[in-house]
Amino acid sequence: MSKTIFITGASRGFGKLWAEAFLKRGDKVAATARNTADLADLVEMYGDKILPIQLDVTKRENVNKAVALIANHFGSIDVLINNAGYGLFGTVEETTEEQARAQMETNFFGLLWVTQAVMPVMRAQKSGHIIQVSSFLGLTTLPMLGLYNASKFAVEGLSETIAREVAHMGINVTLIEPNGYATDWAGASANQTTNDISDYNPVREAFATTGENPETWGKPEATVSIVLDLVDHANPPQRLLFGRIAYNVVKQVYTERLNSIEAWKEVSIAAHGH
Repeated sequence: MSKTIFITGASRGFGKLWAEAFLKRGDKVAATARNTADLADLVEMYGDKILPIQLDVTKRENVNKAVALIANHFGSIDVLINNAGYGLFGTVEETTEEQARAQMETNFFGLLWVTQAVMPVMRAQKSGHIIQVSSFLGLTTLPMLGLYNASKFAVEGLSETIAREVAHMGINVTLIEPNGYATDWAGASANQTTNDISDYNPVREAFATTGENPETWGKPEATVSIVLDLVDHANPPQRLLFGRIAYNVVKQVYTERLNSIEAWKEVSIAAHGH
């Protein structure tokens, strides 16, 4: 049985790869991009199975109009995949107010506006699956990506809350948490950098070496069958790490956090006061 899938940020990377996979198996796809020309090849191949929509997710009124258009055109929205976003590279001190606000506007507020707009449709259906493309950097951090880390931590807290609020209405929420993948995320999709302060050069140089080993980058094609299975799953997970690096790093981080919590257990309980 075909589904109606709504994907933001579908012009490249995961978004376009997954959109094509859904179309190939017979689903209907509403795909948004800042420039719909990037979707022309899919329109040519799949015709009216795809609805391309020009959208900047930071414009809330436009988001609401896009969701109304999708619901009217296809009659339902079974799955939302919030994929629009980018990375801002640089240390926290180097980040300007404009850069910080822009990062949060797209990665957090854009995701919030799209999610809020889709929820009434899913509530009326008493069904739906909201998939938020977060990052393993919503669970741990890397230097040089402070505002990106913060935006994904915010997405994690928001989405976990939504999951608890909508579960009784038959709506599922899943956070996909990838490590780095060999998409253009570090290129065109992540095209902002801060102005350098020389004191941070050692941090910058160390960060530059982190992605030199090609084995650290996941293969985007490996995610396709997993995403297709995820939207069909009767009981999907609330969180799903994508990639060996994400799994190993997050497991280590959480083990260390639990150990620290236990080490300071008596102090924590004493702080309760009674």
